[in-house]
Amino acid sequence: MFLYILGLVAVWFVYRWYRETKRVSNKEDKYVYITGCDSGFGNLLARHLDKLGFRVIAGCYTGKGEDELKKVSSDKLTTIHLDVTDSESVSKVAAFIKTLVGQKGLWAVVNNAGISVPSGPNDWLTIEDFKPMIAVNLLGVIDVTLSVLPLIKKAKGRVINIASVCGRISPFGGPYCVSKYGVESFNDSLRINMAPFGVKVLCIEPGFFKTNVTDTALLKNNLMKLWERLPQEVKDDYGHGFLDTNFVHQKYRQIVDGDLMKVVGCMEHAISALYPRTRYSPGWDAKFLWLPMSYMPSWLSDTYLIKSKPRPKISVL
Repeated sequence: MFLYILGLVAVWFVYRWYRETKRVSNKEDKYVYITGCDSGFGNLLARHLDKLGFRVIAGCYTGKGEDELKKVSSDKLTTIHLDVTDSESVSKVAAFIKTLVGQKGLWAVVNNAGISVPSGPNDWLTIEDFKPMIAVNLLGVIDVTLSVLPLIKKAKGRVINIASVCGRISPFGGPYCVSKYGVESFNDSLRINMAPFGVKVLCIEPGFFKTNVTDTALLKNNLMKLWERLPQEVKDDYGHGFLDTNFVHQKYRQIVDGDLMKVVGCMEHAISALYPRTRYSPGWDAKFLWLPMSYMPSWLSDTYLIKSKPRPKISVL
């Protein structure tokens, strides 16, 4: 019986692999709009899709990002300034895209733009620390999506949202996990809403990869700045030994993956596969640590997360 079940599982995996190798046709007629193309995943994806023949519309936050991307891309790739926190900027880009794509519509939008600081224990933060990141990571995703959704529906295309394993489990405090949980919820509700229109809504949930979002120097400086502004009573609660600047460096050095193409490959598959997956979890830590942990009872996952962190001076555990 066991071998029979194992055989069926093997057949199913082979069938899924074969099904997922099929790609959409006429890539040269399909427009793909990507946010956050100055660096990281967005930049690599824009260049990769350009080489594959797609017509890429790359949203960049800086003029430098636009110029550098143009230097390494073909004439088919279009760069445009985009601030996802500014609705006027989002609307302006959407109007430009509508003129560019015409009656073909927009094949895909990839909501890639994101930031990761400030992050730290929640009682180190204020509500003002939450607002900028939620504006980029969540409200920006919603605003950009809604601005081009009529064009996506016209093409019966795709919405690809870059969430995170931190949209399933919260290994640290602050607005990053809050914003990514929100992306997951928006993604799920939109997927159900768009199904009758033939629009596929897909989610990428990467583990920890070596990008600006996981830059150890940035994260350490962020923690130092948060610590320096804390009231003395909060510092006393945690104890000065709590802020070990080597902790962040060592923690991320152990789990951060430098192969960004693992994520870009999933993004490309979501865009170009005839039968894309609903969710992708690139990265060994996503597949074998964070994703399984998200299905555990909370007392079990909490125990691991609490034990893996430095302890405050005052502890009830």
